[in-house]
Amino acid sequence: MNDKTDNRKPAHTFKSIGKAERADRSLKSRSTGCSRRTESLPIRFPGCICKITMNDITPEDLRTLQPEQNFFIGVDSDGCVFDSMELKHKECFCPAFINHFRLQGACGAARETWEFVNLYSRTRGLNRFKAVVEALRLLDARPEVRERIGAVMDPADLEAWIAVESKLGTATLETYLCEQGDALSPDSLLHPSLNWTRDVAEAVERIVHDLPPITEAVRTLERIHGKADCLVVSQTPTPDLVREWREHDIDRFTRVICGQELGTKEEHLALAAGGKYPDGHVLMVGDAPGDHDAARANGFLFFPIVPGDESASWQELRTEGLDRFFSENFAGDYQEQVLKDFYRQLPEHPPWTSDLNLE
Repeated sequence: MNDKTDNRKPAHTFKSIGKAERADRSLKSRSTGCSRRTESLPIRFPGCICKITMNDITPEDLRTLQPEQNFFIGVDSDGCVFDSMELKHKECFCPAFINHFRLQGACGAARETWEFVNLYSRTRGLNRFKAVVEALRLLDARPEVRERIGAVMDPADLEAWIAVESKLGTATLETYLCEQGDALSPDSLLHPSLNWTRDVAEAVERIVHDLPPITEAVRTLERIHGKADCLVVSQTPTPDLVREWREHDIDRFTRVICGQELGTKEEHLALAAGGKYPDGHVLMVGDAPGDHDAARANGFLFFPIVPGDESASWQELRTEGLDRFFSENFAGDYQEQVLKDFYRQLPEHPPWTSDLNLE
């Protein structure tokens, strides 16, 4: 990517595109019936600047991606490089969740539960469909919810689909519903789940813009560039990731932008870095326990971005963590201490369940 970086502004000077260009890049087409999205978006790929459709990148491309540096760093996007989790979940995900899963009569509890699952607990960063199941499970256990609206919608069909699908995204759900056809009950939770995820995508596109990346995150990406291969590792849909990273001119620091269409974060890391770098030379940076799990499953290192203290976390990584990583002095006491500080901020159980049996 050197041919593009020579004439760039410093990384900490954010370039936000104008409304006309944003409108031109906007994903205006909405899938209907069994149709699939076909929009074309620029994506960084092996050591060059190419333009390919988001659907062209496959797991096989990640598997054959060859190292350019001796180190590899995967970074999450939402809540990590961008302080966007609160905006997305409170203004995009949660209103659509209340609407499509018929929770209007218990909207206060629904909002509290959704925010706990996705922002303020150890399930933070959970895939959106898994988050629906977890939120409905917690809501169904709340007496005040049952008193107001009765039993919540049954997530059994959604759980069954999650169990057999490794790439949990809107496109794969559309395909599954198309394949099932009339065999699927009209009352299946998969129907409102599809409408919900479509509405979330539209809300994110409409609402989430002009939101700059965290300054310290960009300074850290700038320092990483040229020393480690960098990959965006996320469960956000790829079109949203590409739009957000391009809008602020930071996609140039990455080789590939991986969203939910390419599988789980664990799979992203395994395909892109597994067996390609020396031991201790692969690091995942994220803001959720799931990011830690993905790194640990592959035997990789992990640096947490603490929710609510993002700038300080990035500064710590830039000024000390990277030095330790590049000098092979990251594992052990240092990683254990940053992990302890991280998990201290994320409770396992919601505050309203002290006297409830959720088993």
